[in-house]
Amino acid sequence: MSAGAPGGDVAVVIAARNEAARIAATVTAAARLPGVDAVVVVDDGSTDATAPAARAAGAIVMRHPRNRGKGAAMETGAEAVRLLDQREPRPRPRHLLFLDADLADTAALAGPLADPVIAGTADMTIAVFATTVKLGGHGLVVGLSGAGIRRATGWRPAQPLNGQRCLTRAAFQAALPLAHGWGVETGLTIDLLRKGLRVREVEVELAHRATGTGLRAQLHRAHQLADVARALATRL
Repeated sequence: MSAGAPGGDVAVVIAARNEAARIAATVTAAARLPGVDAVVVVDDGSTDATAPAARAAGAIVMRHPRNRGKGAAMETGAEAVRLLDQREPRPRPRHLLFLDADLADTAALAGPLADPVIAGTADMTIAVFATTVKLGGHGLVVGLSGAGIRRATGWRPAQPLNGQRCLTRAAFQAALPLAHGWGVETGLTIDLLRKGLRVREVEVELAHRATGTGLRAQLHRAHQLADVARALATRL
């Protein structure tokens, strides 16, 4: 069992790659959220000390020997929670709260995302960051995702690529298999809305690390764009 209060309704799943500098703070903050009794970190092919740092902070750590992408990491983390649920006498499966690895201490403010899911008024929540950080060219990918979701469902989320989401186990199962890589959020939103599930946006005070405008950041956005386009191509 990871750090967290025993007997909770929520498991946090964190997909991480080369986040050794921030993962311990993110795990520690997430474990203190109300209702959270398990934190699972999926080390998706890191070349740094992400895995040992997460483990030292109290997380259950799953590791991909090579980078398989965010969607695959989320599936691995959710499966780890399912197996944890099976080993314990529980009235119902844990809800899944997906958080990004670079939130650091602000992960402690993610609690409102789980509230509608725990209360039974939403099948999935999507975070809307109250404070936005300039992400250096990120708007093209956001625009593509938002326009694609609106075309597919008639609704456009304020922050369609936001990875901070809470889902019921049933909603997660309904979305499988997840879209590849960085297309996972776009695919999740479309798939659940098309199946008639309830999706709500929740404003939270979380904050990412800024991604910058260097070559590595530009390559990351190019990969994001390709993955989002791939997710949309199979759904439009």
